[in-house]
Amino acid sequence: MKPLTAGEIRTAFVNCTKGEAKRLSIPHDLAERPWGDLDFLGWRDPQAPDRAYLVAESDGRPTALALRCTGAASWQTRRSMCSMCMTVHTGGVSLMVAAKAGRAGQQGNSVGAYMCGDLACPLYVRGKKDAGVGARLPESLTLEEKIQRTVVNLTVFIARVTA
Repeated sequence: MKPLTAGEIRTAFVNCTKGEAKRLSIPHDLAERPWGDLDFLGWRDPQAPDRAYLVAESDGRPTALALRCTGAASWQTRRSMCSMCMTVHTGGVSLMVAAKAGRAGQQGNSVGAYMCGDLACPLYVRGKKDAGVGARLPESLTLEEKIQRTVVNLTVFIARVTA
């Protein structure tokens, strides 16, 4: 993914108003992010724990989504799998819900997916971040195939939001 500025990210949101995009929290460390290892940039809002955001390249331009998320319950010991990168977490997967873009979103329609709670899927897939023992189930796919699967899963999710 190519490095993005805060301004590029704010203008890329497709499922919130321009005013909401202007007020939302953008990471201050964009220059230090490992852009070469990212298929998408995802982050949780430090001021609002139930909000998260992601931005990915779609049709050659950045597309950003505002998400509502559930926090993993502290009592939860059940293992869950991220539907984007297939990483297994104990209590580290959250239901991320995006309002649909346009009129459908204004009418309250939304799309949801279970995702890594910290939205670090690209780093888990590449082994740059560890989700704990048994987080990566044995697979016969190559690293490139795992990356491609994550990108396809995210592209499908974004398409469902923007349709």
